[in-house]
Parts: sequence; structure tokens; C-alpha cells
Amino acid sequence: MLEVKNVSRLYGTGEARVAALDGVSFNLEDGAFLAVMGPSGSGKSTLLNIIGGLDQLTSGEVLLNGIAVNNLTENQLVKVRRGSISYVFQQYHLLPSLTALENVMLPLAFSGRADRSRAEALLKRVGLEKRSGHKPSQLSGGEQQRVAIARALIGDPELILADEPTGNMDQNTGAGILKLFGEINAEGKSIIMVTHAPETAAHAGDVLFLRDGQVVEFRKNIKTEALK
Repeated sequence: MLEVKNVSRLYGTGEARVAALDGVSFNLEDGAFLAVMGPSGSGKSTLLNIIGGLDQLTSGEVLLNGIAVNNLTENQLVKVRRGSISYVFQQYHLLPSLTALENVMLPLAFSGRADRSRAEALLKRVGLEKRSGHKPSQLSGGEQQRVAIARALIGDPELILADEPTGNMDQNTGAGILKLFGEINAEGKSIIMVTHAPETAAHAGDVLFLRDGQVVEFRKNIKTEALK
């Protein structure tokens, strides 16, 4: 479903020019769960943002179901992000003035097709049906991330992009979020998850290793013990 072809992202000019990504290529099969690993500054988040159309590549191509995402206009990208791709961020990005239910409904409200019953069903799906009327400040970090996951699912996306989704959590809370991602993936959703932690990446099916903006290894069908 996703093809990343020789993607580079350069910042700066002249001698000060830095390559955040340098010729990155890989394919993601439909229904795959891919973890992107690497040290800080390796290009993980830049890669995720380019795939999602939040950042522009310098050269190369990103194809989603055969469509070059990098060639789309901003309006076309908005439609793709609403219909095919959703994000789950480390910082949750929930609106503090809205309840959990309203935050989940928000993406559909922007497109003029609010669906309260679906939002309620998704909150139940992530175990928060009794917290639907609570605002983010009244929820724990794990609960806020579950709301963010429900919000990501509201548009029925094909691909979920998750940037360090358990980075702000303790081990037990993070394990619950990763279990939820595994269940979502088992239902057919494709997931790309950025992480620096081997124990987090071990929940994925495949792992892409980046260093200095380049792919150094791509492991398929990994086992938990292989990353520890």
C-alpha cells in the first residue's frame, strides 16, 4: 500500500546543508505493523511527517496506493489525511476545552459529517465509554492517548502513523497502549510507529532501522527476543 522511493530531506544551504533523510527506500504491505527505530536525530519523525504529508521531501517519491503523496496540493493532502492516514502523537494533541467524546468527533466535524454514535462506539472500543464527558485535564496520560487513538480511527483510515505513542508513559500504561495497537492492526489497519525503544518495537511485525538519515537494516517478521 505504501512505497517510499529514494526519499531525501535536506535542510539549510551550502556547507551548512544537513540531510535529515538520505535516500530512504522501503515498501509497506497492506495490514503491516512497522516500527521505525534509530537514535535521536536519525530521521525517524521526519520520515513519518513526509509519509503523512506534513513535511516536504527534497527528492524521491512517496506512493500511497499508487498515488504520489508528494505531488498533491495542500487541499488534496487534507483529504488524504482525513480519509486514508491518521496520526497518533506522543503529546496527544487533544483540545483542552472539549470532552473526550468531542475530541474524537472533531475530525468528522471538520468535514461536516459528525457521527456521535461512531465516536461513542470507538470510546467503548478503547475502554473509555465511562469517561466520554471528561476533558483532557481530567484524564490520565494513558486515557488521553486512548482518546487520541479513538480520534485517529474515527475516519476509518487505512494507515495510522504513531510518533513515540508511549514515550510519556510508565511501562504498564505503555503496554496497554501497545496491546491496543496490536488489536487494531489485527483488524486490518496498517501502522507505522516511531520509537527508540527495542521493547516497544518488539510489538511490531517489521522493523526499519535508521541511522544518520539512512536505512541500515529492515527486518521482516521479527520476534520479541530478537530486539532485546
